[in-house]
Amino acid sequence: MILDTLILGAGAAGLMCAAHAGPGTLVVDHAKSPGEKIRISGGGRCNFTNMYAGPDNYLSANPHFCKSAMARYSQWDFIALVDKHRIAWHEKTLGQLFCDGSAKQIVAMLVEELKAAGADLWVQTSVEAVSREGDGFHVRLKRDGTPVTVHCRNLVLATGGKSIPKMGATGLAYDLAHQFDLPVTDTRPALVPFTFSDARFKDLSGVALPARLSNARKSFDEALLFTHRGLSGPSVLQLSSYWREGESVSANLIPEMDLFGALRDQRQKGGGKDLKTELARHLPARLVDHITPLWGLKGRLADQSDTALQALCEKLSAWELTPSGTEGYRTAEVTLGGIDTEALSSKDMQAKSVPGLFAIGEAVDVTGWLGGFNFQWAWASGHAAGKAIAAQKS
Repeated sequence: MILDTLILGAGAAGLMCAAHAGPGTLVVDHAKSPGEKIRISGGGRCNFTNMYAGPDNYLSANPHFCKSAMARYSQWDFIALVDKHRIAWHEKTLGQLFCDGSAKQIVAMLVEELKAAGADLWVQTSVEAVSREGDGFHVRLKRDGTPVTVHCRNLVLATGGKSIPKMGATGLAYDLAHQFDLPVTDTRPALVPFTFSDARFKDLSGVALPARLSNARKSFDEALLFTHRGLSGPSVLQLSSYWREGESVSANLIPEMDLFGALRDQRQKGGGKDLKTELARHLPARLVDHITPLWGLKGRLADQSDTALQALCEKLSAWELTPSGTEGYRTAEVTLGGIDTEALSSKDMQAKSVPGLFAIGEAVDVTGWLGGFNFQWAWASGHAAGKAIAAQKS
């Protein structure tokens, strides 16, 4: 089978690339359906982009690499595509955009765009072997158990990272990058919950509150969720991308609250109230139950000096915690690191040393924040590679 372009991976980036690469393009994926991570994202409603997506929302060894692709295909371009397909959407907090209906609408839209561009899609197709042959590539596939050999001029690595292996994630893109001597940066789970080996928060499982989670490099103000294994919630997932084993994190449980002022005022109005009872008016009761013996809290409000109240508030605003680890790739939303951007052109995502070889999406060392940023990188990088491939034919 002779093709112009073979795209490995029918995820967000691969589907977008095919929609712009045009005729002579085939997308293959080992899953039963395309866009599986799209389908499960955002609680089934797909947080498809973010109103505020920009280079500062991404981690990479080269923070400038994403700028070119994102400037040429922004969140507004993808919103226009969604609107063209009459998919209703809404904005949640912090610029996050979701479908009103189902994430399946985004998958259907991309497949429709792919077919309209003259590209083809094969699912339940595995990659058996890849080799360089002349100016192109020789790829052995297995489709529904039947061997198929493809010769193509362009090969696009769009198989994502290692996150959520139960969805079929593998390190195939990294293996192929190594095969063609493209460097791969260290990879690790990102946007992932923290774990604590002593199950210290088991009694708090399910408790959530607004918080500011920080370390020496970054700080995020979003919800914090206690779990039976540790800490989760948006603030934790965000900070996990900036955390390394052995480091402590600081949790501010009263980021927008003048708790000291509230406790001091209440002491004047009703000092006979128990400190624990008054704290439970401002914080989740189970959290107050947890910290009471931990921090030796006792007595009435009237018994608390300004110094004691201030010390309590300081603890609540800078609770130092050292996670023992994370939940790993099993629940990580993305993979941090990937194919080194130094080996790729920021304009078209093509390997500098291997003409015709492209890498896009999560496979590349560009990792976004939580909130639609990783999808926007998939759209932008897929568009950049697809447009460059289409331009070869004109």
